Amino acid sequence: MRIVATALLVVMAIIFVGAKYLETRVDENWGFLRAFAEAGMIGGLADWFAVTALFRYPLGIRIPHTAIIPNNKTRIGVTLANFLRGNFLTTKVVAKRVRHMDVAGAAGRFLANPSGGEGRMRSGASRLLGDMLSSLDDERLGNEAKKALKQQLQKLDIAPLLGQMLKAAIKERRHMAVLDSIIGWSAKTLEANEQVIRDMVEERASGIMKWTGLDTRLADAIVKGLNKLIAEMAADPDHPLREKGEEGLAQFADDLINNKMTQKRINEWKLQLLDNPAIGIWIDGLWQQGREGLLKAARNPDATMAGQLGKALTKLGGSLQKDEKLKRQINRFARRAIVGTTENYGDNIVTLVSDTIEGWDASTITDRVENAVGSDLQFIRINGTLVGGMVGLIIHSVGLLI
Repeated sequence: MRIVATALLVVMAIIFVGAKYLETRVDENWGFLRAFAEAGMIGGLADWFAVTALFRYPLGIRIPHTAIIPNNKTRIGVTLANFLRGNFLTTKVVAKRVRHMDVAGAAGRFLANPSGGEGRMRSGASRLLGDMLSSLDDERLGNEAKKALKQQLQKLDIAPLLGQMLKAAIKERRHMAVLDSIIGWSAKTLEANEQVIRDMVEERASGIMKWTGLDTRLADAIVKGLNKLIAEMAADPDHPLREKGEEGLAQFADDLINNKMTQKRINEWKLQLLDNPAIGIWIDGLWQQGREGLLKAARNPDATMAGQLGKALTKLGGSLQKDEKLKRQINRFARRAIVGTTENYGDNIVTLVSDTIEGWDASTITDRVENAVGSDLQFIRINGTLVGGMVGLIIHSVGLLI
């Protein structure tokens, strides 16, 4: 459309020259066409200047109050961020919008029938999601996501949660597999370190014991006794040591839930663990894996819905549509999560917007805004040329009447 607008301006210039010649040499009635073309040129040039001045310096001349968008990108970013925060990312607005939102129903319909209905939008929506993830500042977004995750883990009172999980596992006898694994690991460890035990006995044995061979028999007895004890524990679910282990686990679960000192130690351990550089590296890897997984799923949604995973998701979709209680719980959780995210991280979101815009160079923000507005900018020039011509024609007519 830029070529069309420029061509129209050139046509007006040609018409003006021709009409001016005909007006003075042939017939003064050509003055109407001359007035139309003359005013059209003025209108077209004025709107060309206005449109150009938004994004760059007209003809490269640094005229004051031109190249408005690149010169004010910081203010634009802050203003846009504040607009988002004040009009969209408020608890009241978001709560009102999500009040009747049926997340569970929509998810259920999509999962149960991914190839039809709403599922037909999957390809386009997936491509859009993939493009959005690719275009976002990975480092900045990753830092925000990791910071938010770490903050939530720091706030989480993990001890009672672990206690409830352990208590439920003991009640349902799911801890038996853990005990079996510990016993199996003990047997393998003893077998692998049998010589270490023999060496320890030999180092501590006196000269008489070594001379009589008692040290070897003592080491054999210790190893044999430990192997027998482990074998008995593995074979007998009601072994006394197993019961002691279960009592210890039950007491530990109770301490996690009720004992303030235990909770304090667990939380201190959690904070030390979160401050460990290795955990930071793990969170970095978690973010990268999550992002790559989202990108992969977004770019190839059919593969995501294939195989056993697809069958499981389809079954879940059916449950989400039929189970009203489950739908209410998921929708309530989704609404609370969205409102809570807005309340807790709204400022971070708008800061991300303003910082991202501020980080763009002049050409980037110019190209993105100009592409977003599209051909409407060139239609402004076309309309300015035509409307200017009509106004010029009217003024010329009124002038003749006066």
